[in-house]
Amino acid sequence: MKTAVVILNWNGAAMLARFLPSVVSHSGDAAVIVADNGSTDGSLALLASQFPTVRQIRLDHNYGFAEGYNQALRLVEADYYMLLNSDVEVPEGWLAPLERCLDAHPDVAACQPKLLCQWERSQFEYAGAAGGYIDRLGYPFCRGRLFGTLEQDRGQYDTEADVFWATGAALMIRSAAYWAVGGLDGRFFAHQEEIDLCWRLRARGHRICCVPASVAYHVGGGTLPKENPRKTFLNFRNNLLLLYKNLPDAELPAVMRRRCWLDALAACSFLLKGEWRSFKAVWRARREYRRLRPQFQADREANLAAATVPDIPEVYAGSLLWAYYLAGIKQFSRLKFHFS
Repeated sequence: MKTAVVILNWNGAAMLARFLPSVVSHSGDAAVIVADNGSTDGSLALLASQFPTVRQIRLDHNYGFAEGYNQALRLVEADYYMLLNSDVEVPEGWLAPLERCLDAHPDVAACQPKLLCQWERSQFEYAGAAGGYIDRLGYPFCRGRLFGTLEQDRGQYDTEADVFWATGAALMIRSAAYWAVGGLDGRFFAHQEEIDLCWRLRARGHRICCVPASVAYHVGGGTLPKENPRKTFLNFRNNLLLLYKNLPDAELPAVMRRRCWLDALAACSFLLKGEWRSFKAVWRARREYRRLRPQFQADREANLAAATVPDIPEVYAGSLLWAYYLAGIKQFSRLKFHFS
């Protein structure tokens, strides 16, 4: 099998009913598979009654996003995996440009479509937009999205481009490359696990691309409450973990010192906005990072030993915080000349 579209589901019956028809109709010869993470909301009954041709993989409990995919993909034989969120709508022909990219470029390990907002289709979507990057201090951003500022899609990022990370909401990846670097890190549970995966691939000399000829529409953050302490906790903790796992020795101490102060500033910002639970989530994330760090030492050593690209060009050489909050830069295109 060339391509398998694998949707990880947990209590997402409503999203499956709404968006799976587009995936089944518009994915051509690719296999469409739903891996269920121990749902209790009737998802399996829905699949059996409304989508009998869709293969099911039933996991015995909720492994989270990262390990759930690892568990499911071990049971899938395909050259290319397409990891697709259940809240993504796809148009006719969406897969072909991504397949052509991997077919034509053996050094490209993974790619993503242009990701637009499903409920505001002229706007980029937060989770991936037109491809992801990271700055020297670990803050991720995208072509089309800096922090919470989303650009309108006017075709300004319709060129295919190398990126630092591709969104886990719609990630096409070579199965061989996925397993060669160990897959997603299940200890992350959810959030930023795809950045960690792409960092490991990129450091080993693989390319990651955004292919805007392919488009997908993601609901994503539009369904989340304004204050989501669980998400805040996972994002802060996992961001520190991916820095520890992947930053070179020469950079790690200084970056972690700065992040200590910047995370404190972020916590105070939550407090001033009255978001007490998110304030506590930041400090809990830092405590959990310190507790877990010894478990990641062997991974760090292995990653640094395998790295062949010491200076990844898709890392923004400056500070995104400085550019966004002090220099007033709100569009990705204004950063482009500052890349190393």
